[in-house]
Amino acid sequence: MASAYQDSGEESGPSESESDQSHESSSDANSDEDSGSQTSGREPCKYYNSGSCRDGNRCRYLHVCKYALRGNCRFGASCKLNHQREGRPSSGAGNRAPNQSTAPAAKLTDGRFYQWQLNAGNNWLDIDNDYVIEAQYSLPHTKSIKIYNTPYGAVSIDFKRLKVYGKSLRVRRLDDGNTEWNWYCTLRRKWIKYGDKDSKGNVGPVKSADIERKFQTNPRGSHSFSVGAETLEIRFKDMRQVSQKGKRRVTRRPVFRQQAAAAGVLRATPALQTFSLGTTPQWQFKGDKGNWHIFKHRRATSTECSVSSEDIERKYQQNPNDSMTFQVSGHTYKLDFKAMTQTNVTTNKSRRVQRVMV
Repeated sequence: MASAYQDSGEESGPSESESDQSHESSSDANSDEDSGSQTSGREPCKYYNSGSCRDGNRCRYLHVCKYALRGNCRFGASCKLNHQREGRPSSGAGNRAPNQSTAPAAKLTDGRFYQWQLNAGNNWLDIDNDYVIEAQYSLPHTKSIKIYNTPYGAVSIDFKRLKVYGKSLRVRRLDDGNTEWNWYCTLRRKWIKYGDKDSKGNVGPVKSADIERKFQTNPRGSHSFSVGAETLEIRFKDMRQVSQKGKRRVTRRPVFRQQAAAAGVLRATPALQTFSLGTTPQWQFKGDKGNWHIFKHRRATSTECSVSSEDIERKYQQNPNDSMTFQVSGHTYKLDFKAMTQTNVTTNKSRRVQRVMV
């Protein structure tokens, strides 16, 4: 494949190792930790999170990733620290420095594959029908999703940074630790999956699974591979593919898994209340003044259009990587689902399109 081929979170992972110290030397060693990270009346161990705790199993603090407790560990299942909510890490793996051992895979959900949650204060609330968010998050070209019909009005979630635009809300995605991840790179304004065949039927020199294995080993490292005589490097921290010819953007997205509600799950605490969202897809295009307009089927008007939002959605469901053509006032346009653009085939002028849930 040609030499072409963003992480969902920007939060920092565990810091570099500090000097080996004992909690016995300071009774308030964790006083600078976020009080919201407490679990069962205990806080995460500062020195364990820094890479070394001399007290080991005698430590009175939790040996658990403090970012996982806050719901914003950017490393997810690849984090070297323990992600269990309670108890000690098995086999003592969590007592070692981050670069010495791999802790058990993150299992933060209640038994489902994933859980999307929002927080407007002190409680994380499950989002009903969160498969809608997951389905969009699994698409490499989708930068964000806009949700309507919520108690907070329209909510826009930035998939790159896992943040909510313009509102005092936090968002997180919990994972069962078994997610399969695909890696993509931009090529001519489209996202290309590593390992896919090119236009000539040639298989790419590196697969998503190869990149993911290296990423799991060191999420701050890189993965190098060759295309002919040229060496290319994928830098995980920057999410860029670098070569002598330039740089390309890289993204990592989950393989979508449709899930049913977890059997036997009890929702007895306020933190497990549900947060409803819209579930009807709507297609929109961006106008000259920056406003978004719904695709509507119109006839005998100055803005005559041959397709509606529903027509586009039916085509999209058949193949999210495909494209379609339609007419507006006698002009032919191409709607590219992967690039999320509509282009006048005569003038090559493009507009952005988006798929939102209402």
